[in-house]
Amino acid sequence: MITLDDVKNNEEVQALVQGAQKQLNELGYTEHSQRHVGIVSIRAGEILRELGYPEDRIMLAEIAGYLHDIGNCVNRKDHAHYGALLAYNILKDMGMDVTSRTEIMMAIGNHDEETGTAVSDISAALILADKSDVHRDRVTNKTMATFDKHDKVNYAVTDAKLVINKEERRITLDIQIDTELCPVIDYFEIFIDRTVMSKYAAKYLNVWFELVINGTKLL
Repeated sequence: MITLDDVKNNEEVQALVQGAQKQLNELGYTEHSQRHVGIVSIRAGEILRELGYPEDRIMLAEIAGYLHDIGNCVNRKDHAHYGALLAYNILKDMGMDVTSRTEIMMAIGNHDEETGTAVSDISAALILADKSDVHRDRVTNKTMATFDKHDKVNYAVTDAKLVINKEERRITLDIQIDTELCPVIDYFEIFIDRTVMSKYAAKYLNVWFELVINGTKLL
């Protein structure tokens, strides 16, 4: 069985993750490097683990989470589709069975809110994990005077936790926003599509998704 560590240590994967961040730096996007993909990988696995899914599904979700943004090395536009195809071929070369790599391809290809939706348990977990990573650590621009709206919103988020409650069948994204830096309404301007996508991903897993900002339940 191909493990998450095998994927992380793969030279081609490492080059694609680094190349994706290099390109996004030039384009002025937020961080999508080892930090982001590592967090998404962990959270995707935790979601399925807490909800009682078997270990093989958890491992596939973790691998999908780690590989989900490698398509940014090709182009930001349609990066989910490019990444799905790249991941499929890398995992094929690594010896992963066709059923498993197909599941990962489906999940990666559907993680972007512009073109995708939850199509499997792995896909749903990946979506929820990916859209939950909003935090000031993702801002690569060090000059606040030149922040765009994405930088401004991400930098204002001082803490973001994804809480999975198996007993109540609920997943909560609990965010703390410094409202002196950014009003809460700006968060929704940027992230409303991602929030809706998370809601439907949770529904696929037969759980309820809620958004809490500064202690107030908003969804």
